[in-house]
Amino acid sequence: MTLGAFIVGIILITIHLLTNQILPSDRIKRDRWLSLSGGIAAAYIFVYVLPAFHEEQASLEDTDGLAMESELYFVGLIGMLLFFGIQNLVNRSLNRSENKSDEAETKVIERRVFWVQIFFFSIYNMLISFVVIQSQVQGVQVAFYSSAIGLHFFAVAHDMWRENSEMYNKYGRYVLAAGIVVGWLVGSFVTFDTLILAIIFSFISGAMILNVIKYEMPAEREAHFKWFLTGAIGYSLIVLMLKFFFDW
Repeated sequence: MTLGAFIVGIILITIHLLTNQILPSDRIKRDRWLSLSGGIAAAYIFVYVLPAFHEEQASLEDTDGLAMESELYFVGLIGMLLFFGIQNLVNRSLNRSENKSDEAETKVIERRVFWVQIFFFSIYNMLISFVVIQSQVQGVQVAFYSSAIGLHFFAVAHDMWRENSEMYNKYGRYVLAAGIVVGWLVGSFVTFDTLILAIIFSFISGAMILNVIKYEMPAEREAHFKWFLTGAIGYSLIVLMLKFFFDW
């Protein structure tokens, strides 16, 4: 594990444990912050994740002789569909619970839904942490990963806290942080071949694209466009300069 990867992991764990202490309590300031975060996340997807998809696919075609030009894109689609299906199931369960007259049964359904979300997002965190460790981040890349992935986790954690603040504070944030630690350990001591790493990257990238759209694109009534635009344009310029000067 590089020092950079270690620092990124500490930052991501801290975010899950302290998200709602870090975010401003004032509604307007919080919406501005989330709009800025959404802009950065959108830029991260378009100027880093999607080009990385293309590079991974092209490298595998050269080394592994894959038959088509879209295998990894299909894996990314599977990741997106899986998390979309989970969220759809969660929303349907919550809608059913709202129509229940029995308060005790409603709470049972909400608890089950909460744990389903926590389980899958802990896996999500584990895979992201694993990818970061395997990428051997160092130097200026530490700031890049910490800002992009960290702000993404801010939005996800805040949304889950908003849905069930008591359960999130009591259990959820620790389980999500544990997912990062597990990814750390696996990434540090287990080595996979290039194809497996590319599949994991593609799967988690597909899930990330969905989660960015779901959690980080601000609702129209809550959006602060200039903050969103600042995040998107500013972060895009930074990434493009890093690619130019450091050949990422």
